[in-house]
Amino acid sequence: MERQIAYIALFAALIAALGLLPPIPTPTGVPITAQTLGVMLAGTILGARRGALASLLLVVIVLMGLPLLAGGRGGLGLLQGPTVGFLLGWPFASYVSGLIVEKWRTGNLFLVASVAAFLGGIVVLYLFGVVGLTINTKLGLVEATTASMVYVPGDIVKAAVAGFLTQAIAKARPNALLSRAS
Repeated sequence: MERQIAYIALFAALIAALGLLPPIPTPTGVPITAQTLGVMLAGTILGARRGALASLLLVVIVLMGLPLLAGGRGGLGLLQGPTVGFLLGWPFASYVSGLIVEKWRTGNLFLVASVAAFLGGIVVLYLFGVVGLTINTKLGLVEATTASMVYVPGDIVKAAVAGFLTQAIAKARPNALLSRAS
């Protein structure tokens, strides 16, 4: 149990640390950041429940005011900004990514984890993100969806990196890959 709590805290810290990389601003007000890679990895490595808890832990800490998002942002004001959907979607994205790796036990782990990261970290996350953009900006649903497509190429690369890192961890430290623990 203590080991699992340590992993959850470690992955929350990883997501926060990825926020130290400078964000790339976009016209929508939702910057391109490396933090979604951490969200994907939390799921593919820790599994659905623990990955979601790691992402949720960081979301709660950020909303409490710690400036751990890329660009040094934090606080309740984020709930009224264009990034709210993406931020609140992080636990769900990690959960789906982890669930896919837990359930899809055959085949190449790189492919499994990459697909899981794509479905959780892009498809699920964008559902939340587009809704948040629509609610907190003057963009309609179609415009918010179209504007969000600017993130897709980088997120596909992040999903592949998550697949690669998940496979590498499975080879180097199989016991650390909690998403595949029995």
